Amino acid sequence: MIKIGITGSLASGKSTVAEIISEKKYPIFNADSIVKRLYKKKFFMNRLRKKFKFKSSPDLKKQIKIFIVNNKKNIKKIETFVHPFVRVELKKFLKKKIKKAIFEIPLLLESKLKKYFDIIIFVAANKKIRLKRYILKGGESTLFEILDNHQIEPSKKIKLCDYVINNNKTFSVLKKSVRKLKTKYE
Repeated sequence: MIKIGITGSLASGKSTVAEIISEKKYPIFNADSIVKRLYKKKFFMNRLRKKFKFKSSPDLKKQIKIFIVNNKKNIKKIETFVHPFVRVELKKFLKKKIKKAIFEIPLLLESKLKKYFDIIIFVAANKKIRLKRYILKGGESTLFEILDNHQIEPSKKIKLCDYVINNNKTFSVLKKSVRKLKTKYE
């Protein structure tokens, strides 16, 4: 299996790049989607509540955001709890008998997963543009800053990646850039 890892800063357009590369031909492992599914599972939510002593209420996500905003170190605690569950799903996905797969993992480098991929693509975008995208999706600027500052600096990530896609312009410009990049490794 040829494994293409896609990473990048918060709200840089990783999912869009993954979809363009896949062109519905290759499966995509999306770490963020796995986390969202976990948050819908009762067993996971119960363990999360117990671990961090969250109140039993339907608005657990809000409690988690407050937990992170109140102490920036809490993001690492949440990640330490969540990541093993994501890794289980990643290992299942890696066992599939497929020719090529795309792995969209925001913290690919921070989680030291580089060794598992044949190609790693970094999706870059200006911070102001990323913040605007994040807010348009319902995010808050305070949480954006905390999450963004928690990641390795883009300049350092770029050095660890095989290719960089710039996503500061329109979708059509992005699509052309991604298709041009694909000719380099296919």
